[in-house]
Order: sequence, then structure tokens, then C-alpha cells
Amino acid sequence: MGGNKGWETIKLNTTANPKNISKVLVLQGGVSEEKEVSDSTAESCIEALERINLVVEAVSVNSNNIHNLAEVIKSQEPDVIFNALHGGIGENGTIQGLFETLKIPYTHSGVLSSATAMDKFISKKIFKTFGLPVIEDLLLRGEEQLHEVPFAPPFVIKPNSGGSSVGIHFIKFEEQIEEVRRFVTDHDREYLLEKYIPGRELTVAVLNGRPFTVTDIVTDDWYNYDAKYKSGGSEHIVPADIPQEIFDLCINYAVTAHNSLGCRGITRSDFRWNEKDGKEGLYILELNTQPGMTKTSLVPEQAKYIGLDLQYICLELIKDASCNK
Repeated sequence: MGGNKGWETIKLNTTANPKNISKVLVLQGGVSEEKEVSDSTAESCIEALERINLVVEAVSVNSNNIHNLAEVIKSQEPDVIFNALHGGIGENGTIQGLFETLKIPYTHSGVLSSATAMDKFISKKIFKTFGLPVIEDLLLRGEEQLHEVPFAPPFVIKPNSGGSSVGIHFIKFEEQIEEVRRFVTDHDREYLLEKYIPGRELTVAVLNGRPFTVTDIVTDDWYNYDAKYKSGGSEHIVPADIPQEIFDLCINYAVTAHNSLGCRGITRSDFRWNEKDGKEGLYILELNTQPGMTKTSLVPEQAKYIGLDLQYICLELIKDASCNK
């Protein structure tokens, strides 16, 4: 099975400093449910950046310094900000807006792309206009909507803005709807209800518009938080042992999704495939603009398969860093 899409022609040089960049500030931690993932991503990326002979400083974002974060960042006088935050303000366009205000080049996607990708309901609408297959859904803004679901169980309920599989609930029977009324009526968060698609979990990383390969994620139950980040929590088949037609569709859909939202740097698109339905059973679930780069993460694993290391990814992100995205 293929999937390197010409990456083998690249002459790698991951020891040279990017021009005019000497100091990189890595932001990690945060105030979201994905703080631990961010810290792990930052640890891996700091090591990779230091191997490129860059001066690297790190700031752990937390509830104590979030209110004067602009001053904290400016005091470091970085040439580039490496955004290693996951979830919440680190991924929804908020922190990107701060970077834009400070006029300091930063990695990954910009304000609008980040905000749009973080809103699963809106991003799926955009995907659909670009011809990508999406799962039937309903945005829940109150418990009364649970009486008006346009399709029968099973279905999935998940935070409309969130990641790392935090807060996902599966509903197999009508009777179970009562169990989710409490969190659906939480007015601080919107939830997305999607028809459940049985089958396989596939994913594709895209760097600066170029795809890596397809991974088939195998778990005992479903790809939850532990399966994603704990050692042995899931098996990753790289490249995915799937029909070439499905493989190519995943690759093409991931690039289209990346471009449709105007993303920059690295993204990862996740898919669900019901193999009984062939290509008609393939759906894009969501796009992540700040994919994890921990020791068990999917992006470094795919990169390794096509002959790229984390140093190369980090170098490309630093080279792409800018404002006005």
C-alpha cells in the first residue's frame, strides 16, 4: 500500500537554522481538558527543536498567568511562537488572535481556520460544500431537541468544540437518551449528535497541503482518551491495509479538508469507514488543527513511515510560521 506521495524526493536537512530565526517560544499546558496531552506534545517538540540548534524557551500556560499572557510572551522576545496547546483557547482561534495582536509569527493554522475547525458542526457544513461525505447530525442546544432526533439510535453525542475524545457518549437505545439529558442541558457547551457509523477508524496527516499516509486505528472498544494517549491503548496499522480506492479517497479527502478550511502547517483528518458499503461508507468526522505529537501520537508515526522525523515536521512548522493567516 502506498501513501508517501513523493516525500521520498525531499532532501532532508534538519540541522540547519531557518533564516532569521534564533529563538522559539513553545506554549504548552493550557486551561483545557487536554492540558496533559499538550505537555507531552511540547516535551517531544522541544527536544526536536533543540536538535535543530534553535534556542528554545517554554511557557506553561495556566490559570495564574493566562490574564497577563501577552506580557509573559513579550518578555521572552521570541522570533517565533510554537503553539503546542491543545483544545480550548489554544485551538479555537483565541490564542491565535493574541499572537496576531502581538504581531509575532506563530505555527499551525490562523484565527479563522482554527475557530472553524474547532466547531465540528460548522466545519462539516464547509466540508459538505466541497463534496466531502459527512455523517447526518443535529446540533443540540437544549434537551427538547432530544425529542426531535431525525434518526433512530445508535448515535453518538459529543461536545461540538473539543478534542481527544473527551466527553463522548454512545446511545444504543431510545431508553438511554434520558441518561444524557443532564449534560446536554449544560448551557456552557453545545453538543453534536451524529448517527453512529459502524466500522473502522482511519486518519490522515497533512503537512503544508501534502498528505502523509493512512492509518487504521484498531481498539478493543472505541478510540477514547486512554486509547489515544496511553501506551498499548490502541494498535495503529501504518499504512492501513484497506482497498486502494478507499486509501486514495482518504488521502484526497484529507487534503481537500485541509484546504477547504484554509489551514496551515500540520493537520489531521479523521474518518469512519463502514467497509460493507464500500466507498459510500466512508465519512470524514473532523479535522484537527493542533494534532498531538506525543510519543504515541499518530502524526509522528505516519511521518516515520514515509521517512520523516519529528525534527523535519517541527522545522517545516517553524518555516511556515507567520501572522495574517
